Amino acid sequence: MQLGFYFDQSRCSNCLTCVVACKDWHNIPEGPVFWIRVLTVEEGEFPDLDVSFLPVSCYHCEEAPCITECPVDAISKRDSDGIVIVDGDACLGREQCGTCLEACPYGAPQFGNEPDAKMQMCNLCLDRWEESKKPICVEACPMRALDAGPLEELESKYGVTKEVKGFTLFERTRPSILFKAKG
Repeated sequence: MQLGFYFDQSRCSNCLTCVVACKDWHNIPEGPVFWIRVLTVEEGEFPDLDVSFLPVSCYHCEEAPCITECPVDAISKRDSDGIVIVDGDACLGREQCGTCLEACPYGAPQFGNEPDAKMQMCNLCLDRWEESKKPICVEACPMRALDAGPLEELESKYGVTKEVKGFTLFERTRPSILFKAKG
């Protein structure tokens, strides 16, 4: 089984509730680390301008390049659910390494400002899954633009759209995310 995300681009209002909920739930201090971010995608020129939004986090890729590039095996993929996890104790940190950040086409690996900053990223709220709850970003979204679950179930519920405005699909990584495009 592979867990993944679904994002309805037509519903997101860029309220950033998912971002705040994530930082709060995981006790991520103020600063540059965001396990989920929301990008603004602008297309066109005034007066024909279109604005869309796109959440960016770890997409728990089936073939995650961060795993293969990590020289100390600090990143792994759980067999039971496909969640990519990080062993912060084994990580060499950005100053000594940082190859995971270079390898990830989605910019998921995050590092704090401290000199010995270790890599961290979205773990799909493992603690919440163990309690049969969805990730905090999904629960917090007031527009219900996010969902998470087994990829096969998400595909049967929402379809198999893998591309929307602002998202570049890298076939070799096979990210575990599905979309509904903005109309």
